Parts: sequence; structure tokens; C-alpha cells
Amino acid sequence: MIKAVFFDIDGTLVSFKTHVVPKSTLHAIELLKKKGIKVFIATGRHRRSINNLGDLEFDGYVTLNGGYVYAGKDDVIYKHSIPDKDIEALVRYQEKEGEFPCAFVQEDEIFMNYMDETVSDVFHLLNFPAPPIRPIEDIYGKTVYQLIAFFTTEQEKSIMKVLSQCESTRWNPLFTDVVPLGSSKRVGIDKMLEYFHIGLDECMAFGDGGNDIQMLRHAGIGIAMGNATEDVMSAAGYVTTSVDENGVYNALKHFNII
Repeated sequence: MIKAVFFDIDGTLVSFKTHVVPKSTLHAIELLKKKGIKVFIATGRHRRSINNLGDLEFDGYVTLNGGYVYAGKDDVIYKHSIPDKDIEALVRYQEKEGEFPCAFVQEDEIFMNYMDETVSDVFHLLNFPAPPIRPIEDIYGKTVYQLIAFFTTEQEKSIMKVLSQCESTRWNPLFTDVVPLGSSKRVGIDKMLEYFHIGLDECMAFGDGGNDIQMLRHAGIGIAMGNATEDVMSAAGYVTTSVDENGVYNALKHFNII
């Protein structure tokens, strides 16, 4: 019996085309709540950057790809930060080897070292608020939970060698979310399930991006959206239709959850 459902946001709950949650998905979430099934977010976004869900409320939020987990709106039950040594190594790399745009995600704020046209285009696609620009050295002494790093897959290998205690969770060819080793949406949902005393086999998860793969493999039922990439679809137990074709509603009906 399913007691909890986890939803990625971008490309799963929210359409990249319309930037809103489809009406069928809103109806599906309402039906889940009426049946007493808990609904959770599992996103790479910072809590302050979740700006595209309208009035929807959830029972908890797995944010920053599992690095910062809230039960309810404000009760922090887990957090995992990037080691200071890796942040220092990144600053040195940018000073010596060349700059690339990078957002530093802290507990209460985000800032970037600089923006270019690619960054602006991505933020527009995601309807993501542009962070303030500050010198990269401002990050010294601060606790960082995630990096939104704009480097290519070709650059990734050399840059990630510098970030030895981190891993890349790429879900877009233009950028990647860099998280501390051991952080993932899989870990985040485990923390949430433990808090609410719900079994892994009693949960379902929806996703469409590379940062959802571990979660989809791990959940009792992992659902890939029809707009997901092939590797995500391969990791899921079931592939539904796209976010713009009532994918969430259709999957929940398929499994007789609603």
C-alpha cells in the first residue's frame, strides 16, 4: 500500500513549456491528500528557489538533491554540506585554470561569481530567479550545500578531480548540480521516510532527470516521465506519459493509487 509519493519539480510537476503545474497534476495531488497519502517534493532546487508551485503545499521537502531535508515547511531533519577544502580548491582552480559561472548555494542565500548568456538562458528556461553577483572569494568561511556549476561534460572530469569530496548530479547538458559525496535524492527520501515511519516499499517517486536516477531505482515504485532521458527511463520501474500529457495523473491511475 502506497503511503507516500515523492515528486521532482522541473519537468515532472512543472512543464518546461508552460512553467506551471498542469491541472491534471493538481487534481491528482488533491486526490492523494484526500486518501491520506503524504506528498513530498524531491528537488535540486533550494527551498527559497521553489517559486513555481503556486499554492500547493507538501508534507515535506527534499531539497538540494538530498542535501537539505525539511519535514513540513520549516523542521530541518537532515543537512549535508560540501567540505571547506573542496570550496577552497574550487576557488584556486578558478583563479589558476580559468573561470566558469558557478552558483554557491548556502543555507539562506545563493550567489554567483558571474553570469553569461548561457546562464541567463537556463535560468529563463527554469523560471529561476537570477542570484546576486559577488566576488568568488566571498564564499570563504561560508557553509555551502550545493554548487550549480556551468561547465560542459567534457570539462567535468578535470574539474571534478579538484572537488574530491563531491559528485556531479547532471540533469542538463549545460550545467550540473555538484553535491557532497553521499548526498542524493535517494538519501533524502530515506531520511523523510524514517522521520514519518513509512517503509521504502510504501513509497512512489516521480522524476525526469539524471539527478532522479538513484531515487527512482530506490523507491518502492519509480516512475519516469515520458519527457525523461533514456537513462532515466531505464532506471524506472514504469514510464508514464510526459508532464504535458498528464503523466503524473496517468501513472497514479495506472497503479490504482487514485
